[in-house]
Amino acid sequence: MLLQLARLGYRAVFNVVFRRMDTERAHHFGAAVIRGLGACRPAAAIASRLTRPSAKLRVTAMGIEFPSPFGLAAGFDKNADLVDGLAALGFGHVEVGTVTPVAQPGNPRPRMYRLPRDRGLINRMGFNNDGVERAADSLRARRNRGAIVGVNIGKNKVTEAADAVDDYVAAARAVRDVADYLVVNVSSPNTPGLRGLQELDALEPILRETLAAAEGVPLLVKIAPDLEDDALDRICGLVRRLGLAGIVATNTTVSRAGLRTRARVVEAYGAGGLSGAPLATRSLEVLRRVRAGLGDDACVISVGGVTGAGDVRARLAAGATLVQGYTAFLYEGPLWAAAINRELARR
Repeated sequence: MLLQLARLGYRAVFNVVFRRMDTERAHHFGAAVIRGLGACRPAAAIASRLTRPSAKLRVTAMGIEFPSPFGLAAGFDKNADLVDGLAALGFGHVEVGTVTPVAQPGNPRPRMYRLPRDRGLINRMGFNNDGVERAADSLRARRNRGAIVGVNIGKNKVTEAADAVDDYVAAARAVRDVADYLVVNVSSPNTPGLRGLQELDALEPILRETLAAAEGVPLLVKIAPDLEDDALDRICGLVRRLGLAGIVATNTTVSRAGLRTRARVVEAYGAGGLSGAPLATRSLEVLRRVRAGLGDDACVISVGGVTGAGDVRARLAAGATLVQGYTAFLYEGPLWAAAINRELARR
């Protein structure tokens, strides 16, 4: 009951305050609160006792024991400085980043837009982050050493596609000692030319060299939902052949099909990746295709359009090893993960 009342309270605050606030500004406000929670040990300890997942939800993947199959996707904690607070909110793991070898500001603002009628989000952030060394330092300084952390790595905008492998290798080397797993991001639509790296001729050397640089840390690749089925099959074959830990499916989409938000509003927002509920159907389709292509042993992390415990159960039933969410966090509030974990444990 207390959990439900708190969630209702957040929704009221969201509708009155955050919904009227610039989306990125609201994100920074929320991040500051989460950072403060993680920095205050008594508050984090109390929150953890209230949100800790049931022992029944533990799952082993990539040789790691996760306290829950549900975690936070990359994009929320870009600089890896919110892990303590996020872990205290009940997430079974936190994927930080995307981080690049050198700090970069990302694309010009405004670059993030809510679609409340669709429970969606459009962003063209452009891998804004303070650089991989800063992320590594933040992870070394975190207090909650038990939190499971994945690090999502990318290439800098100024790096030519032909040299992208060097960026991924450099990033992997910088964080391999502070990451439980690594994810190669070649699927964001907001860095020019990045999605072209999903072509096998470009992707194979990136994955091969980054796998070597990871030195035993599990490595996955994150793919776009806009790939054709034959491209998905080829990537699955490459992942099997190289011996990667698995695939994260999926990133945001460039499609705007089926939105309830008025077309002129969506058009005014411009380019960027769409996430949230509109992505659910395609993400589930890709999950099934990827699981069939990888077989039973590889790790598949399903992300895209996950809103509640029912979505998590559906992804697990469709073959996901782990499930992630992000966009619904903005709409549901800080107790979102705890509510999902409680419902999963109940059933």
